[in-house]
Amino acid sequence: MKKKICFVVSSAMTVNAFLQQPIRSLSEYYDVYIALNLKPGESLHGLEDLVTVLPVGIERKASPWRDLVTLWQLVRLFRLYRFNLIHSVTPKAGLLGMMAAFLSGVDIRIHTFTGQVWVTRCGLVRWMLKSIDRLIALLATRTLVDSASQRQFLLDEGVLDQAFSDVLAQGSISGVYVSRFKPDAEARSRIRNELRIPDDDTIFLFLGRLNRDKGVLDLASAFAGLDDGRTHLLVVGPDEGQLRQQIQQITSGCAERVHFVEFTTRPEEYMAASDVLCLPSYREGFGSVVIEAAAAGIPAIGSRIYGVVDAIAENYSGLLFEARDVFALRTCLSVLANDRPRRIQLGRQAYQRALAEFSSERLASAWLEFYQARL
Repeated sequence: MKKKICFVVSSAMTVNAFLQQPIRSLSEYYDVYIALNLKPGESLHGLEDLVTVLPVGIERKASPWRDLVTLWQLVRLFRLYRFNLIHSVTPKAGLLGMMAAFLSGVDIRIHTFTGQVWVTRCGLVRWMLKSIDRLIALLATRTLVDSASQRQFLLDEGVLDQAFSDVLAQGSISGVYVSRFKPDAEARSRIRNELRIPDDDTIFLFLGRLNRDKGVLDLASAFAGLDDGRTHLLVVGPDEGQLRQQIQQITSGCAERVHFVEFTTRPEEYMAASDVLCLPSYREGFGSVVIEAAAAGIPAIGSRIYGVVDAIAENYSGLLFEARDVFALRTCLSVLANDRPRRIQLGRQAYQRALAEFSSERLASAWLEFYQARL
């Protein structure tokens, strides 16, 4: 009989964004279960025949009573199925999953860290959130971190034990799906026609959730200061922080060159249509969007913080600047707007690096090797 493993996640989005390829690979050798809050209308994008879904009421936001009920649900499920290994991803799933696995006597308990909310917090809130991460690491028998610099940060902060933490391959959770994220001349032409952007103009792309920690207001300020009428800022993603109006105010002097797309199921097409990805975050786990853009053939500009420094090879696949430094960010934008040969060269090198170091196949193999060494 195959050994049984169970992933604990908060939502289908986590599975679909990060765990598709690892689960497909692991399902050939193990019986895979997923405990998650699968809401009506959601799916696991073709994994339904490969896994068993265990519905549990994990919510992203704190809710003490509901979280206790969910913890009890997980304990009952873990005792019923007698899993050989439990693997949690994301903070809430990690806290509840590792607690339940510990209480249920599961021998192998793994949690993956993908970034820390508390990095940009202070005072009691920072201490509480950091303490939760410490508790997760304490309850786990092994922890994975999606970038080497993030692991070092967590070691320096006393969250992790060096002997019980690892980074798979060169980092990221599942790598980049190079069959999906790739240079695409047809998509480039179509998206630019939809947005009415000339083919020779330079598009700086921000793709992700709009919130303050992503540094999107810094990007708007830096872009607004560019003295170049052939550049465009394309912002793609949900406005979680209610920042669109502020971005529009900051860029009012060049409003005709700022474009918004609130939702898309095809981020790869917007990457193919753009020239440079921008990730000016204050905190990040790895920056998967960077290697996805790299696989589409475009370089990145990112803040010099843990996680991002692993995703961007400075002066090889993109440029780095100090987080929150708007002037330095504007300088990077100007350099790549005005030096097309360098931009193309960085994009070519980013593409080669993404395929060589971050393909989903390579990460799936690393996952399998990690599991087989423990089961």
